[in-house]
Amino acid sequence: MAGASTRPNRRDFVRVASTGLMMTPFIGADELARAFAPRPSRVALVRTSDRRRGVHDALALLDLHGVSGKRVVLKPNFNSADEAPASTHNDTLVQLVTELQERGAGSITLGESSGPPQTRGVMEQKGIFDLARDYRFGVVDFEQLADRDWVSFPRSGTHWPSGFALPRMVVGSEYTVSTCCLKTHGYGGVFTMSLKLAVGLTPKPIRRTMHASPDMRRMIAELNTGYRPDLIVLDGIEAFTDGGPSRGELKAGRVVIAGDDRVAVDAVGLAMLKHLGANQAIMGRRIFEQEQLARAVELGLGAPGPDAIDIVTADAESRACADTLRAILALG
Repeated sequence: MAGASTRPNRRDFVRVASTGLMMTPFIGADELARAFAPRPSRVALVRTSDRRRGVHDALALLDLHGVSGKRVVLKPNFNSADEAPASTHNDTLVQLVTELQERGAGSITLGESSGPPQTRGVMEQKGIFDLARDYRFGVVDFEQLADRDWVSFPRSGTHWPSGFALPRMVVGSEYTVSTCCLKTHGYGGVFTMSLKLAVGLTPKPIRRTMHASPDMRRMIAELNTGYRPDLIVLDGIEAFTDGGPSRGELKAGRVVIAGDDRVAVDAVGLAMLKHLGANQAIMGRRIFEQEQLARAVELGLGAPGPDAIDIVTADAESRACADTLRAILALG
């Protein structure tokens, strides 16, 4: 009949679906569970001592897309102006900006709040304003934001006694990129990678509350409910395996790790710290029992365990490193 709808009704759908199931009678419960299981979080790993090459190759492995035309917010680790891994290396930053621009980013704005040093002074010491001019990206000092430029989150369901706040430009970002370092944290955080990067998004006064709390690691995870990065790049060319965040025992990590799942990226980073031989706070606890990760998993922020992480590589040396980290992840 001309003009009649061709959409199947519910009875037709049930009949066709039932026929399909009858034609595949040997599918078991395990196969069905695998078929409908969530896809694992992909984490790119590149074994290198060259930061710029590492960032380029990691983003190629991830087949990064969705950037074109977007206003990008880039969150680095400028806790201080000390050399990497205390803070984001300028080579890592420049390569990230270049990669995003080559993929058609509409604009890129770097935003940060250092601590305890003044943010502007840290940026000046690192030459960020010169880089911003040369590579055409904006810079926002979160310490200078007006009250209207913050989004408040209530205390309900968190360990934050008065709630917390994050910059409006991050909460409403069209595309967010986080770049962190591979290091331990000597002041209660245990480790500082992508999840802890969120502390640099908060107003400085509320950080005192967090650092004085026995729930500090859980509070770090809870900050991450307020925003979601589309890309995380962890520079593990060098690592602090004890101490941190600004000074520590330095070892060569020779990896760049990247993904879009903060839990998965930090879990692989923790496996790398265990591989390098870190302090007791890292070596003496299973990876997914670390409070930052455990609370993040409770909040549904990422991979619930090692089986939900897929480490992808492109060369033999990187594959060998990935195999080692998979084994460490499996053992915890």
